Amino acid sequence: MRGVPPPEWSRRPNAKDALRAEAVRLRADGRSVNEIAEQLGVAKSTSYQWVKHLPLNPDDAAAERRRAHSKLMTDARWSAHREARDTAQAAEQARGAAVVGALDQRDRLLLGAVLYWCEGAKSKPWRPQDRLVFVNTDPGLLALYLDFLAECGIGRDVPGYRVLIHESADADAAVRWWAERLRLPIERFGRSSLKRHNPTTVRRNTGDDYHGCLVITVPRSRALYWRIEGMIAELFRTADDKRA
Repeated sequence: MRGVPPPEWSRRPNAKDALRAEAVRLRADGRSVNEIAEQLGVAKSTSYQWVKHLPLNPDDAAAERRRAHSKLMTDARWSAHREARDTAQAAEQARGAAVVGALDQRDRLLLGAVLYWCEGAKSKPWRPQDRLVFVNTDPGLLALYLDFLAECGIGRDVPGYRVLIHESADADAAVRWWAERLRLPIERFGRSSLKRHNPTTVRRNTGDDYHGCLVITVPRSRALYWRIEGMIAELFRTADDKRA
């Protein structure tokens, strides 16, 4: 009898064919696997096997309602936690701000030296550093560094400034923004350096808040660089003495 199909009268109908068809219909209406399983009274794994070939349309109105409901439930669940976190954050920020107080000359000099040692260009055995070059995107750090230079007798009209920015951004607008934000003479800005845009790279630094990096170069500042080296070496020595 091999190869001979069984007679029609011997076939037993699949009792779940109707449920499977109903599951497909519900999926087309935008129902989730869990909703289908609950409505049809079957296991979630069974519901998934029936409709896994039918992904939900992300633009489906029902799917959008589910996402909105899920967000509402999540916000309600975590709102108290977020409020407590925000309150604790504000308290710690106020506590930290109270420590600062008024900065004297010594404070600004040490702060600027450490800031430069973290973010500035440093001398290498194969490339002695003969001038200060500082690059950053944070206007707050750049303002602290400019205050340090002022304590060293270097006004804002002495350094040269240059913007490093992606070519897809507005370099001229960035120059104007930095000049206004840090009160810098715009005539001291050199030609901006443009970074080639790679369309395959997912970049977060875009939009109106993106102004690139600002490079501050102090000419004829080798002696000041040596002074920074001395301050940093003494700070390191002090830290070593405390460990001894």
